[in-house]
Amino acid sequence: MNLTRLIILLLIFSTKTMAQNQNNWNMNKVIAHRGAWKTNNLPQNSIASLQEAIRLNCYGSEFDVQLTSDGIPVVNHDPDFMGLPIATSTYQQLRAKQLSNGEYIPTLESYIKAALSQKSTKLILEIKPQKNKESEDLLTQKVLQIVHELKAQEWIEYISFSYHICQYLVANEKGARVSYLEANVNPEQLKKDGLSGFDYHYTALNKNNWIEKATEIGLSTNAWTVNDAKDMDKLIERNIGYITTNEPELLFERLKHKKGDE
Repeated sequence: MNLTRLIILLLIFSTKTMAQNQNNWNMNKVIAHRGAWKTNNLPQNSIASLQEAIRLNCYGSEFDVQLTSDGIPVVNHDPDFMGLPIATSTYQQLRAKQLSNGEYIPTLESYIKAALSQKSTKLILEIKPQKNKESEDLLTQKVLQIVHELKAQEWIEYISFSYHICQYLVANEKGARVSYLEANVNPEQLKKDGLSGFDYHYTALNKNNWIEKATEIGLSTNAWTVNDAKDMDKLIERNIGYITTNEPELLFERLKHKKGDE
């Protein structure tokens, strides 16, 4: 083999390796709830807490999306932001307030852009229920528009407490992973309706065999919001797919401990 051919083969191998590394999504059970905020006292749902979840190598970072009066999806859990009602405030009005680290309330666009330089941590995007189905459709359409404009489909998984929003996503975003948050639908019905899985409160899952049943029929399983080591251990023992937590560092420790016991 001559030197030129060897150099070409090495370059091809290097390029393939770089591509593989760039697409190496973290394969663990850890989803940081509103980002990894607690340990370093970062604002919840901030870009800083997202970046910390990425640094920790979490599988996913969960966040919540609301809609301003001028039609801009923003990242915030509650319907108000520091006393300002989001649904009746413009984005510029919301920028009158700042988070404790100096950030403004993130737009969905800026939040997603902050994650696009990496392919290790997924964005677990919660679309918040609205006052009626028309408002839910509008918010979901706005979310999908931004995701597509940024070509960010591969980064995003969707969750919602609104079954209507989940069904809208299933019908209009082919191939998307969509999980339901309200623990009032059994795995068989979720499967029938085309959802990817469930993301239920851990106490609801203590009362049934839905983790095992969902796994059996090919649905993903997630439990929220699990912050106690004993509760984490129980779910790990039942082979839950993912755990959403305010304590990602603790969950990593429990996963390592359980692995060491095997």
